[in-house]
Amino acid sequence: MNIQRISAIFEKDIKDFMKNMMLLVLPVIPIVTALMFDGIGEDKLPLALSYVIVGGTFSTVTSSCIMTMMAEENEKKTLRGLIQSPASLLDIIVGKSLVTGLITLISLVVSLMIIGIEPFLNFRVFVGLILLFLFFLLLGIGIGLFSKSLAATSAYLMPVIFLFGFTPMLNAFGFAEDSMAIKITDMFPVMQAIKIHDTNSWLPMGILAVWIIGAGLFTYVCFRKSMTDD
Repeated sequence: MNIQRISAIFEKDIKDFMKNMMLLVLPVIPIVTALMFDGIGEDKLPLALSYVIVGGTFSTVTSSCIMTMMAEENEKKTLRGLIQSPASLLDIIVGKSLVTGLITLISLVVSLMIIGIEPFLNFRVFVGLILLFLFFLLLGIGIGLFSKSLAATSAYLMPVIFLFGFTPMLNAFGFAEDSMAIKITDMFPVMQAIKIHDTNSWLPMGILAVWIIGAGLFTYVCFRKSMTDD
């Protein structure tokens, strides 16, 4: 891992981020959602709704930002040059993740402060949030590498937001607790983060780790494909 290369990638991406109006709007979405939920008027927001904010932040900010930046470079044909530069895969991922991580942190902290950050000031919960961040980050990088254009990312982003980001809202569709849909989505990352928050079991962390490994493998395959594509 080369600090100078990582710093150069970070500086370039932060400049690109500040010039992209679409990316600048993304961190505001979870904050607006948190203000809407806070307006419900309940003294304590239900845990599931709190994690809708968390999942929404990671999907609309983390995944979307890194996905858009990667796809934009792919579309402009600059990603291939970056991949073939002396920078390693780790240098590229860390450098690009720093901007996304910083924006995600600001958006998430502000959103949680609006709805009440106290329940999240716990070591296990904090670890769960880090694992969620890694999953959404790697998923976004993989999709960004896979996408050939910015327009394509919009089609891929919607399933990420609704399947992975807003998973706790599935109960609003009236599915029975023992339905197959509930059983399947109960294994999804955000639901596992809720279990980390709500129980003392280490199993949810293991399941989340499996999701991260899967997203990492997807990213690696897409990275290798980007290196060999004509």
